[in-house]
Amino acid sequence: MTALPGETPGTVGTDTPQDTLSPPDTGAEGSAHADAPEAPEAPGATEPPGDAAGAGEPAAEVSGPEVSGTDVAATEDRPAEVPDAEAGRADAEDGSDGVEDAHAEESAGDPEADAVTADGTAEAPAVPELSEAQAELAAQRELRERIEKRKAEKTAPIAAGTGLSGTAAELLAAVRAVESGEKSGTAFFDSPAPAPAARRPEPAATAAQPPRASVPAAAPAPQAASPEALDAVRAVLVAGGAPEALARPAVGVLGEQAAELLRTDPWQLLAVPGVRPEQADGFARALLGDGCGPDDGRRTAALVGWLLERAALQGHTALDAGAVRAALAERAVGDPDAAVRNAVEEGVALVFREGDDLEPDDAEAADGEGDEEGAADGAGLAEDADREPAQVLLGLDRYALAEESLADGLARLVNACEKAADWAEAAASAPSPSAAELIRTTAAAGLVAHSGGEAARAEPAALIAAARGLGLRALGATHSEDGRRRLAAAVGDPDTAVTLAGLLSGAQGPGRDEDGALALDLLVVLDAPQLDVENAAVLVEALADGARLVLSGDPGVLGSAGAGRVFADVLAARACPQVVSRTPDPGPIGELVSGIGIGELNQVDAPGKEVVIVPVRDAGEAVHRTVQLVADSVPRAFSIPAEEAQVITVGHGGAAGTRALNEALKQRLNPGPGRFGGFDPGDRVVHVPAPGRTVPGVVRSADAEGLRLDCGGVPVVVPQERVESSVRHGWALSAHQAAGMRWPAAVVVLPGDAAQGLSRPWVYTAFGRGERHLSVVHGVDQALPHAVAHIPAQERTTRLRPLLEALPTPDAAS
Repeated sequence: MTALPGETPGTVGTDTPQDTLSPPDTGAEGSAHADAPEAPEAPGATEPPGDAAGAGEPAAEVSGPEVSGTDVAATEDRPAEVPDAEAGRADAEDGSDGVEDAHAEESAGDPEADAVTADGTAEAPAVPELSEAQAELAAQRELRERIEKRKAEKTAPIAAGTGLSGTAAELLAAVRAVESGEKSGTAFFDSPAPAPAARRPEPAATAAQPPRASVPAAAPAPQAASPEALDAVRAVLVAGGAPEALARPAVGVLGEQAAELLRTDPWQLLAVPGVRPEQADGFARALLGDGCGPDDGRRTAALVGWLLERAALQGHTALDAGAVRAALAERAVGDPDAAVRNAVEEGVALVFREGDDLEPDDAEAADGEGDEEGAADGAGLAEDADREPAQVLLGLDRYALAEESLADGLARLVNACEKAADWAEAAASAPSPSAAELIRTTAAAGLVAHSGGEAARAEPAALIAAARGLGLRALGATHSEDGRRRLAAAVGDPDTAVTLAGLLSGAQGPGRDEDGALALDLLVVLDAPQLDVENAAVLVEALADGARLVLSGDPGVLGSAGAGRVFADVLAARACPQVVSRTPDPGPIGELVSGIGIGELNQVDAPGKEVVIVPVRDAGEAVHRTVQLVADSVPRAFSIPAEEAQVITVGHGGAAGTRALNEALKQRLNPGPGRFGGFDPGDRVVHVPAPGRTVPGVVRSADAEGLRLDCGGVPVVVPQERVESSVRHGWALSAHQAAGMRWPAAVVVLPGDAAQGLSRPWVYTAFGRGERHLSVVHGVDQALPHAVAHIPAQERTTRLRPLLEALPTPDAAS
């Protein structure tokens, strides 16, 4: 019997190094959300290669020695503190801390940073005619007042989108005007554009979030840039001493006018993925000379946007204003308060006051637009703690819009659903008591939260089957193609399951009804913790009045790759009935993972060697042992072929990160020259069609159109220009990439330098990916039980929970 060490931790492991703007306990769980391959590197960016160990030594048997954990030397731990946000990124890039945010920050930059005018001032004088910035501030105050009004309302149902204001409200009003037939869709465009009636909600999806949410799985995210725009941007980049390779991503982010924007506001370069503030500063100095300084309004506004974008990569939809001011001070900004006010006035960020004691005057003060007495006393974002009982948050408008829309949409589902449905017979014939409870609860509610482990996935499957048996249009949506196949098998009908991306893009699912809503009576979303706030807002907006929504998932796994914590916020707000599964995960792996979920790393009986520990001394030995397990030991002992065993490690960089492991595994399992842009036929890869989405596949061939992949039986062609940025080898994945998927065997690699990247959700997610067998390549000594016992899920700063709590939900659980 081989089991995990369960002794009391003898050494104190440290948490993941933090960015200065992040809450104190933001670690690996909240980072590396995109998990995308590398984007073109910014000026001066370097990355030391990992050194993979050779694979020619004698192979170790999978049974391995009994584990005491005492002979494992965790020799590669790194310091726990990072001097600033960018140092945290640099450490992640070279793999020294083992966390997963290297690729996220290289590839998931937001293309929506607003341009900043060259003559923007920190404080605009009050004039009778409102400026554009003042109008935006007025819209913010109106938004806050609407929230306060909703707190007082207790009866009337909320229609989706009523909490929006300003441009967002205008966009939503335009969408609904088209949907109702009041106006033609061409009335809002310079030239007619085809818009079939069944696809009317597509503009709403665009209004609710950037194109990322509605892009088909195989489609490249950015549109092809015109040669003229690329040439103009290259000229500006060369003049500023930046590499020409940034031209294409700059046009992709800033649009066809990128050259003019960069010429007048060089700090807009910060919107390009991978560019850091010191590089943008050098670019600006080369273009502007003595005409710029650290307190230039264009610089400070861009920095605020950059800080909020980095926070979104860690899962936050908003940041504490004090943390933003502190981060600005570390970037040589002389007056952080004025810088934040300027960013708000320029529309780069929105400001919110969170707390039940919010008054309209306080909201105005927080906006920097308080009365004369407040201004005289230094009111606004700089007011002292005695006058600031509530938390002041800064956020990007895209996430504020998504959270408002999502909260209103969920309230609409709760209040609009017919509760008198009789599903008693279906519940009586359910396969388990938990499934029966879920069916009865769904019959009486428009929104239900269901939680449980892997075995509990049978309960949503039973619900879907029961609903379809009653003649309802019921469907299940999963995070991955693997999850879709497993759900379809559990229901017994391949037409009952889709991927969430396929449903939102229209590539899968029932399509739209005559009103433009999804033609569904019941939608069950599995893997709900992987649902980010933008996709959730688009999904809920697409559901018709009267439809039922069930969010189902395991609260213990890692959170979404995108910003937000939708499932956790719905559970915490108790905005709807909740059903907790009583179905335990079976076998030694299920017993082990269940213990991890409550903070205990227990020894388990594994008579069939379902759980095996392979102790290693260093990262090189970890790579060597991993290759042995995948190529020899697991196939021989369990008859599981190498292509059905998945390697999971803590980060992308480092001597035992995904890059080093993929290189070693390719050399052993599918050696070749990499003639198709570094890939050969038969290579296991992951395709990242959009930030945060990971689609495993196998290379089949390549031609003039691009690299041809087989992704779970679905042919995908990746254009040549997208291969480098969206395809990487996939024998080894990070835990974030592996979430929502399972394999017959999982090999989890924990080298010594991974200790600081461990947390309970990370271990819970990684250890639960194996169905029949789990091997743990163990080199972190007591850091593993310490992480399980003492490092729980890292909190993300979001606004969804208070928004849900403020909305009237008469059917919510008490």
